[in-house]
Amino acid sequence: MFRTALALTLALAGPASATQEYILPTLFDVAGVAANDVLNIRAEPNASSEIIGTLAPGAKAIEVVEERRGWGRVNTPERSGWVSMRYLSYRVDVWEPGALPAAFRCLGTEPFWDAKREGGDLVLRTPENQAGDRRPVQAVLDSGIFRDPARVVVARDMTLFSHPQICSDGMSDRLYGLSAVMVLHGDQPRMLSGCCSIQP
Repeated sequence: MFRTALALTLALAGPASATQEYILPTLFDVAGVAANDVLNIRAEPNASSEIIGTLAPGAKAIEVVEERRGWGRVNTPERSGWVSMRYLSYRVDVWEPGALPAAFRCLGTEPFWDAKREGGDLVLRTPENQAGDRRPVQAVLDSGIFRDPARVVVARDMTLFSHPQICSDGMSDRLYGLSAVMVLHGDQPRMLSGCCSIQP
């Protein structure tokens, strides 16, 4: 009887109660830090590790790409580090069905490329085309799993696949939470690989 009541309660409460609250990567706001203090970013996920950066007490939209024992991995301008998750509050407006976060951007090396959505277009930039090749977005597909970051972006003659996986750009000590594959269609199809970020 108890199991039946619990199952009914979860079903009526909706997907937020029946599934994990968030799937990384996603965005968080700093919370619970005094106005005259900062949230330390540490080299390793422990309170005695070297401080490599800080976040302001009111910092918003911080991308966490990995979580380990109550610590979240975030990126600084030069590398990745760790902050205590007890001072982060996750945002519920990041991964909406059939949509991309506003700052969604992918990049890769060998060859260098960069792709982001601008209005209704997916814009691909390469060293040969710094202005960017604009292609209308036809669809943004998701897995149907509540707040799952996995996305497929279908644009004219181009398909971008991104899924949650720790990813290195190969050029810095930063780590990303989304791995990307870009397929360019046409007479000479080719594939580009890289990482994606949602950090504004």
